[in-house]
Amino acid sequence: MGKKFLSKVSAAALLAILLLASCSGDRSKVLKIYNWADYIDEELLEEFRDWYREQTGEEVTVVYQLFDINEVMLSKIERGHEDFDIVCPSDYIIERMLRADLLLPIDRDFGDTPNYIDGAISPFIKNMFDKIDGRGKNANDYAVGYMWGTTGYLYNTKYVQKEEVLSWNALANPRFAGKIFVKDAFRDVYSPLLIYLKQKELQEGSVTLEELMLDSSDESIALVENYLKSVKGNISGWEADFGKEGMTQEKAWLNFTWSGDASWAIEEAAEVGVPLDYVIPKEGSNVWFDGWVIPKYAKNVKAAKYFINFMCKPENAIRNMDEIGYVSAVASPEVFEYMEDEEAFEPLDASYFFGEEASAVCLNPVFYADRSDIEKCAMMHDSGERTEQMLAMWSRVKGDNASGITYVIIAVVVVGLIASAIVVRVRKSRKSRKYGRQLSRKKVRGI
Repeated sequence: MGKKFLSKVSAAALLAILLLASCSGDRSKVLKIYNWADYIDEELLEEFRDWYREQTGEEVTVVYQLFDINEVMLSKIERGHEDFDIVCPSDYIIERMLRADLLLPIDRDFGDTPNYIDGAISPFIKNMFDKIDGRGKNANDYAVGYMWGTTGYLYNTKYVQKEEVLSWNALANPRFAGKIFVKDAFRDVYSPLLIYLKQKELQEGSVTLEELMLDSSDESIALVENYLKSVKGNISGWEADFGKEGMTQEKAWLNFTWSGDASWAIEEAAEVGVPLDYVIPKEGSNVWFDGWVIPKYAKNVKAAKYFINFMCKPENAIRNMDEIGYVSAVASPEVFEYMEDEEAFEPLDASYFFGEEASAVCLNPVFYADRSDIEKCAMMHDSGERTEQMLAMWSRVKGDNASGITYVIIAVVVVGLIASAIVVRVRKSRKSRKYGRQLSRKKVRGI
């Protein structure tokens, strides 16, 4: 979610291709990872090779490639039988891959190596994965949570009062005309707005939150479409990634966006004196997840499962959060201690994530929403055969002439051509992102 795509193919890309070709004769010593850009502490890729050698006595070379659209990744595996060993899809794509029998179960037998997967992942994340409709398959057997977050409003407190953005109907406020960005992600916009527009039914009990997350009926699509068209005059941009910078530069006052993007923007804006905050509207919203999976056509399943286990080590989870600004699915005592900050934050109830001992703890509310907010959020699902209708609605709302499916196809082709040349090791020159509450001030036990 909200990850930037690497748009320049450098000499490192050519080296990656050459290295992969040279290793093709012994694929068991190559680990191919397909992930979002800017979504890992890059040094961990190098460190995994040494750790894997220590644990197994075997050598492995990591080939790391990037994607920026879930459907691009899925198309490569589904149609091209691409032999990636690990990919990191979002929740609804995990659901789609399970239904299509495109995933292998993740074996938890690591010999003498500790099983960090089952011991570190939050029960909250596991419970959400239980809700993925795998047509008889439990997603927790096939996927391991990586990062998660919510959808809400990032807003400029200089111009906007919190009370004004406690409802999704803030989009209709004429005072914000021309000052609103909306994330160009139809699922993440559709789901919260359907929750808002169906408040009466929710309160009456004639529909549940979980049922709404599965609702892609013509009636509901039309309801959301009509609302979006009614507020379209207030929206200055449909942003895929420029919203963070735009809010920092005060080009807009309000951004319908992901909590991870909000974290980045709040930290960056503070450095230039721009006050930003984030809120989940009172009606409720969606909770999203990305997770590690092993595709059906993987060639190095052993190294894949060890890599997933390696990424669940608490110290690695912390490094990832510190680097990329998103929130890890790991809920170990080390993570809890690292994230707590009594000087910076007011107490909130994060017991849903860390356990009962976290019922009143000082955590960043952008990272860990209070239980009262989380209880009004739900996980999105794959819309299956209704996806084309959803995309068509989104296209009509934005005023595009081509259909949504057209853009997906174009994106798959263009991005696929670029992605085919990407990296053994990610670039080292990227600006390091430090989020939240100066996490580097605190030490983690065991590091």
